Amino acid sequence: MSAHPIDQLEAIAAKVGTPFWLYDAATLRRRIDNVLAVCKPGDVQPRFAMKANSATRVLQEMRAKGVWIDAVSANECLRALHAGYKSGANPPEVMLTADVFRDNALDVIREHQFQVNIGSPGMVRELAEAGYTGSIAVRLNPGFGHGHVNACDTGGPSSKHGIWWSHVAQTVNLAKKHGIKINVLHAHIGSGPTMEELVSNLTRLAEEFAQVASDFPDLEAISLGGGIPHNYREDQPEPDLTKLADVFAHARTALNRAVGRSIRIEIEPGRYYVAPMGTLVTRVADIKKTESNEKGKGHEFVMVDAGFVDLVRPAMYGSYHRISVPGKEDQPREPFVIAGPLCESGDVFTRDADELLAPRQFPRPVPGDLMCLHDGGAYGYAMASNYNSIGRAPQVWLEEDGSTTQISRRENLDDVLKAEISEPLSV
Repeated sequence: MSAHPIDQLEAIAAKVGTPFWLYDAATLRRRIDNVLAVCKPGDVQPRFAMKANSATRVLQEMRAKGVWIDAVSANECLRALHAGYKSGANPPEVMLTADVFRDNALDVIREHQFQVNIGSPGMVRELAEAGYTGSIAVRLNPGFGHGHVNACDTGGPSSKHGIWWSHVAQTVNLAKKHGIKINVLHAHIGSGPTMEELVSNLTRLAEEFAQVASDFPDLEAISLGGGIPHNYREDQPEPDLTKLADVFAHARTALNRAVGRSIRIEIEPGRYYVAPMGTLVTRVADIKKTESNEKGKGHEFVMVDAGFVDLVRPAMYGSYHRISVPGKEDQPREPFVIAGPLCESGDVFTRDADELLAPRQFPRPVPGDLMCLHDGGAYGYAMASNYNSIGRAPQVWLEEDGSTTQISRRENLDDVLKAEISEPLSV
């Protein structure tokens, strides 16, 4: 939850305009090191769930630290190669996890022989028909676990992800039929709200894997998924990862005993690595009021130039992001709603879990002030869109020595239109 000096932010804004994303290298590296510290005692291989932030500069940092990649599309796999990762499965630096193969997925898998992690039984048949001859991982639905909000259900009867534990035999039989080996078992229980819950769920997950591991003679690795949480609110401390070292060490011992040999243990955090490194910097355009009437209480709206095209999580999930007015931290606070420029009533950053307006206390801004939406490095730019034909905001990399590098430019209309064509189809 780092803060950046107002002079620094204004200097960047003068170069790239607003809104823009600012990525703090020191914060990212510290989070990577935190994960590596708890993986080392248990000899655990960490991956990065790159869907959280697929910027090449971020991937290069992961690769430099020895963190492998969990990708969820063929293009993510290709982006990992672009950042310097190696194809193939020896070692499997890049693993493609999917519930459905779409677009170029089968072609990319066949060409690069990535480790594939399937989430539905019929995917075995698709791989065989595509001529894939490698081994596969199988993602199981453990029946428990959840994400940071109720809408993100990663394990249980209402989750679309993975194959239910008791139905895995169908997948095993299909794999045998097509001569495809299952060499990895995987489950993801989500980045739930507390570290205590994560420790409990990971311990339970490792125990359940130990019960079935011996049924897979070609098993080389077990992935315990991601799930390390990030605390978004001001009054919550940074998650303490130290307890995970014991969880991973015990999991490795139990799983090695279950199969009678040494197998690799993996984890794949996403949010934890990158959430706190990213700040969306926006500028105040105006402040306006509504009055109370029979429909409800009036509000004072701070209108900013960032919208859910830049950071969709509050509109999509009612997610909370800390917001600050740099340079005014010590001034008195008043209740405001922070809203964006889009032609959409949901373009509001201060919402509650029920997606209703939730004014917050801020120092009174004036038009021209900058505002910072913090902890957006995970699923911020990665989920950005061109709604209202708006180009995605630029990304700026802040090094530990204070130097800055623009790592993506602001999109323009040519970028928005470049996929449009007028090409007759012969059908």
